[in-house]
Amino acid sequence: MSEFWLPRSGPMPKPESLEQARQVLAQEAFPAPKVSQVSLEASEFTSICPRSGQPDFGSVSITYIPKEKCLESKSIKFYLWAYRNEPAFCEELTARIAEDIVFAIEPQWLEVVLRQNPRGGIGIVVTAERGQR
Repeated sequence: MSEFWLPRSGPMPKPESLEQARQVLAQEAFPAPKVSQVSLEASEFTSICPRSGQPDFGSVSITYIPKEKCLESKSIKFYLWAYRNEPAFCEELTARIAEDIVFAIEPQWLEVVLRQNPRGGIGIVVTAERGQR
């Protein structure tokens, strides 16, 4: 896959694929300043139910202790946008997001919490943790 960089200003392009979004997440990472923990909240996460094809809405919380790199917020928006048409169960999505962040920045510790809005009266909360606190 050829290198793709997010524009520094103007509208953000739509991700062509989940793999492209994963690569951008790693490419846009920056050297970690001396901070003890970083938390990101994305309140407009969307994916597709693999059984019904209906959209699933929710939120994603990402908390990590950086080693050498930090996630760039615009690249997180781009990355999460790639899931908009991705058919997957909430549990699978949470694990995949955690693995992709480990791929991108190799944090000391990471926690990804995906909260899927209730549909049919049932909400789902899934947590994936990687590394040591």
